Amino acid sequence: MNQIKSDCAREDVGLVEPRANALSGDAPLIVTVSRRVHSHYRRHVTDLPLSGRMVQLLVIARRFRCDAVLCGREIFTERFAEGVLAPSARRTARLESIVHHLGLALGGRPAAGFAKRLLLPVSKDTLLRVVRRRHRPPADPLKVIGIDDWAWRRNHRYASIICNLERRRIVTLLPDREPATAQAWLAAHPTIAIVARDRGGGYGEAAAKALPHAVQVADRWHLMENASRAFLDAVRKSMRQIRSAIGATTIDPKLLTAAERLQYEGYLRREETNATILALSKSGTPIKQIVRQTGHSRKLVRQVIRGERHDVFRTRQSSLDQHLPWLDDQWAAGCRNGAELWRRLRARGFRGSLRVVGEWATRRRQAEKVDVENLHRIPSARTIARLMTVGRDTLSKAETVTVAAIEAGVPTLVEAREIIAEFHLMIRRRAAAELSRWIERARASLVASFARGVTNDEAAVRAAITLPWSNGQTEGQITRLKLVRRQMYGRGKIDLLQARLIGAE
Repeated sequence: MNQIKSDCAREDVGLVEPRANALSGDAPLIVTVSRRVHSHYRRHVTDLPLSGRMVQLLVIARRFRCDAVLCGREIFTERFAEGVLAPSARRTARLESIVHHLGLALGGRPAAGFAKRLLLPVSKDTLLRVVRRRHRPPADPLKVIGIDDWAWRRNHRYASIICNLERRRIVTLLPDREPATAQAWLAAHPTIAIVARDRGGGYGEAAAKALPHAVQVADRWHLMENASRAFLDAVRKSMRQIRSAIGATTIDPKLLTAAERLQYEGYLRREETNATILALSKSGTPIKQIVRQTGHSRKLVRQVIRGERHDVFRTRQSSLDQHLPWLDDQWAAGCRNGAELWRRLRARGFRGSLRVVGEWATRRRQAEKVDVENLHRIPSARTIARLMTVGRDTLSKAETVTVAAIEAGVPTLVEAREIIAEFHLMIRRRAAAELSRWIERARASLVASFARGVTNDEAAVRAAITLPWSNGQTEGQITRLKLVRRQMYGRGKIDLLQARLIGAE
């Protein structure tokens, strides 16, 4: 094309009139050349800005007559060079590429605002249309994939994401997490040899039906996390024995603070509910019938039957936790006034209120009045699980005494801790040969429920120990997907999400 005119009538827009200098045009439907010009028409095309001014090209395009007998068109418009100007386009190819990348990086409204600052006038709807139109799904053959679910709206609606673990790329997004949907997609890709997934049964069932030859790999992080949760459940089941071992079988309400008294009253109400549910269970009543008779949820009934609802005080993290050793030293030195302790803590950088320190001093003062049989407070099940699994050198003297009493009074809990620690070590060392022996030992312990789950999914667990693949990449892509959704204020449809995630790679 030759530039034939430049018009600067507007101060903020530069107008350039290019015109093709070729004497002929190539027909689009048939390989032929025509020299017969039918007419001309003008197209306004936006280009990149120049010297702080927007640039518009006034393209003088020609129409040619087609002399080919077999051609369905009698008249066609000349085509410009590939990578310069597409047919019927209102933006040059280089500007279209920048618009596409802006849409991929920022979405609709933010990209439109940024494009305006760059002197590239384009609307938010146009940006999203360009992202959708230029989306090309990856065509690489799939061998190793990871599949997991992600939340459109937590606890209400979920979808699925599938990643190519070899290329570290997202392959597609599925509109739900139903096994039938995943099975249909997997069946359409028979080249897949390895499927990494979480420990839920839905994706495993879909992969087994669609790709019976494929190796399924359980996610190692979920295995470690599930094992730790199994030990926490074992602690909850053993809370009665733990209270007996520590010596906290009775509680004197007179020695409790107001907040602790409320928790203790709630504990007494829970104990009444637990006794009712356990009585129905011992009489042979099914869980479904117990739910109907009592009106409680199925989850709560199962927790009671499993012995997981015996915490008296639910200990929460406090702003005083990191200052407790210093407070103990001050208390032992004779400083027993809560206000004075608070003032000294403020000098050390403590930003909490006087009430927090005052309540701690009240509890400490009341604890000194308690005899051995009326110990008013023990740690929660979660705290006990943490104390029993961290290193002894990180515990205080009181915590060490508590753990020692639990270990001496509840040996089955110590065995469960050793079994879980052995499972963690087996995964870290990739010692799959020890899995069968571990299952046999765990079946007769407090973590038998976790052992049954490992047995039902033994092939995938063994593959997770021996193979290098895991679902960590997929979890990372889900984090990236959530970031893109937040950029669009959670309003992106699945095709736009897929276009932005895959196009950006």
